[in-house]
Amino acid sequence: MASRQPAWHQPEKLPGVELPPLQIYNSLTRKKNDFVPLDPQGKKVTWYACGPTVYDISHLGHARNYVSTDIIRRILRDYFDFEVKFVMNITDVDDKIIIRARQRYLLSQFKSKHSTFDDATFQETHTAWKAYVVKNLGLVPEHTTTGDFKTASELAYKNVIEDKSLDGTTAPSEVEAKIKMHIRTAQAAADGLEAFSASRSTPQDELYAKVDDHYEKLFFEDMQALNVLDPDEITRVTEFIPQINTFVEKIIDKGFAYATGEGNVYFDIDAFEKNGNAYCRLEPQNRGNQELLKDGEGGLSKKRDDKRSKNDFALIKKSMPGEPAWPSERWGPSRPGWHIECHGLSDPRADYGYSQVNQIPDKTCIVKVLTRNSGGVDLMFPHHDNELAQSEAYWLGEKGCSASNHTWVRYFLHMGHLSIRGQKMSKSLKNFTSIREALAVGEDGTPAWTSRMVRIVLLLGSWKDGVEITEGLVSIAKGWEEKITNFFLKAVDIELSSNDTANNQPSPSNPLSIALDKAKKETDDALCDSFNTPLVMQAISNLVTEANSAISNDSNADTTSLLSIAHWITRIITIFGLNGSVSPNTATIGWEGVSIPIPAQPVIYSLSQIRDEVRRQARAKAVVPEVLEKLALQPLPATPTPENQSYVTAYQTFQTQLKTALAQSVGIETELLQLCDSLRDTVLWDQDIYLEDRDPPLPALVRPLDANMKAARADKERVAEEKRLAKERRLAEEATKKAAMAEKAKVQPQDMFKTDEFAEWDENGVPTKLKGGDDLPKSRRKKLEKEWKAQKVAHDKWKSDQK
Repeated sequence: MASRQPAWHQPEKLPGVELPPLQIYNSLTRKKNDFVPLDPQGKKVTWYACGPTVYDISHLGHARNYVSTDIIRRILRDYFDFEVKFVMNITDVDDKIIIRARQRYLLSQFKSKHSTFDDATFQETHTAWKAYVVKNLGLVPEHTTTGDFKTASELAYKNVIEDKSLDGTTAPSEVEAKIKMHIRTAQAAADGLEAFSASRSTPQDELYAKVDDHYEKLFFEDMQALNVLDPDEITRVTEFIPQINTFVEKIIDKGFAYATGEGNVYFDIDAFEKNGNAYCRLEPQNRGNQELLKDGEGGLSKKRDDKRSKNDFALIKKSMPGEPAWPSERWGPSRPGWHIECHGLSDPRADYGYSQVNQIPDKTCIVKVLTRNSGGVDLMFPHHDNELAQSEAYWLGEKGCSASNHTWVRYFLHMGHLSIRGQKMSKSLKNFTSIREALAVGEDGTPAWTSRMVRIVLLLGSWKDGVEITEGLVSIAKGWEEKITNFFLKAVDIELSSNDTANNQPSPSNPLSIALDKAKKETDDALCDSFNTPLVMQAISNLVTEANSAISNDSNADTTSLLSIAHWITRIITIFGLNGSVSPNTATIGWEGVSIPIPAQPVIYSLSQIRDEVRRQARAKAVVPEVLEKLALQPLPATPTPENQSYVTAYQTFQTQLKTALAQSVGIETELLQLCDSLRDTVLWDQDIYLEDRDPPLPALVRPLDANMKAARADKERVAEEKRLAKERRLAEEATKKAAMAEKAKVQPQDMFKTDEFAEWDENGVPTKLKGGDDLPKSRRKKLEKEWKAQKVAHDKWKSDQK
């Protein structure tokens, strides 16, 4: 029987509550819907997100999902002022996790059996390690030891490690992912065994720690490195097994699930649809897709063939030997299936209990579990479709739930995939799988990616669409970041070097005020349109262009309006998570990397102004000693402290050098320019401060050094050093050649051919006969005569030089 598609009920506006005109693209309806929270006051938003399956290290695909989720969460909280309750589950009994769970289970059994790690324990462990490698990493030679495992595995699985398929011809799949997991597991054990071999006194707990994994901890460390907010609540499947079992029992009692003699419980799709319910609401086009269904059931479920229909999915799985198991009177030792996990992860104290429903005027039932659910687009089918089916089956017929609407969740958000094009990647497009690799600092002192760059790339695209990382996209993102950074630098410089403008109000008719109002309106419209961040990024860029134009055309541009623009942009980029843990209400302009240290500011800005005037006069060749002498005597703008002492020393040293230079009567302009360059390129550079000279009348821009500037200077110095060394080699070669020619010139031309090769010579010493008595060929004689003449010239010159 074909299932009907029930009408989706758009929640009515809340009486007496003014909500923002926010619309969100809803995977349930495949269109944008008005966003109306469950909360009668319209403030509280309950959000449940499918968390990670923590069986391996996190990759950029995870970053795409959780960073995009974090961006939307921040916008709801900090822009629209909703009170967001964000709950995330940790999947710890999924089939991929079971592989890890078995390992942890066996490790626990091993530790309880062996109270000490002695030689016998070492031998038993080493034998087990060998067996593990042989079984799971067959390409690694059997004679491989723990000490050379790293090299052997890298050679054997070179393609896999380089993010290719095993044969190197296609993209990697689940097979390659498991190989990587086995390599890491075997390497961790090898490290532990090597540590024991190196030091028999290594504490037992330290040895076991080397072979245990902590992927959940690593996941949250990666999320923090990406500036992703921690969840308000974290739930784990294993903490809610009784609730999950009770949930499943109710579905069985309603006739929508069945237990088998094998100890498994399956959801009965036919029974569910015959009752008039809809199945596969999110991705109806994938209904019956056996490949996706098998993936959803898990690799350890391939031998489970006790289902009534091949489309039915597991709610409870019988635990195999070595797997974690929980008791059940109805179906025996078992563990939850993947799709049922999210239906027991609830905290009644936080108003997430499944026992509560909310009656609304049209008498339809809205389950008071969450306003929205989210995850990657790959979770739509079968995971979220199955979640919907089993939840709606549970609520069907419950008090307050009509037969036509027993909705579990109002809004489903699914983040698009992230992909990286090409096999051979440049540094900026490194085909890594690990977030840690992406953020790690390279040999040149800079990371392939930064947390900010990851966010900018994602903000430039729609959260619900796929993102393909290309050189063009990376270039656009870097250009956007550089443009905003440079504007912030100018704004901070204006704020710190200009008079107090805090009490000044820009005129509404001022062009910059008009541009700011336009950007605010565009931003509000874009964010209300399902969080359209690409349009906001463009609005910010356009606003910065107008501000930069005002600064360039008029050094005395309206500073109040410029600073208002800078503060507003700071607020928006902070809401987007581009400014670390800073509050969106910060009074500080910009993001990290646009301000020099606070203790340095009064001293360095005053010093920069002195240098500006010295440099201006020197370049104009119009030095006025009386003016510069006053600057050389200008008092310190701050009291010396341990925190600012290095900056004070730079200030006082420059003044002393300025006095010395002014005492000269010749070449004073050159001396002053060299003094200014030294302050910029050496003194302040060594304190991570740079004075970026600009065309008059603009003053030098005071800015902190960043990794890219340091890397650029290092590259420049490397090139210069290579040129110097090349010149030295060239000069050395020329000197050697010249010395050889000088030594050769000492020989008299009459003696230069007196060798065993010839038998007779003429009066000048040019050969006439070969050793055997034959006449020298005319062509050969002509050549030797030419050489003789050249030698005579060189010898005569040598003799002249000697005199």
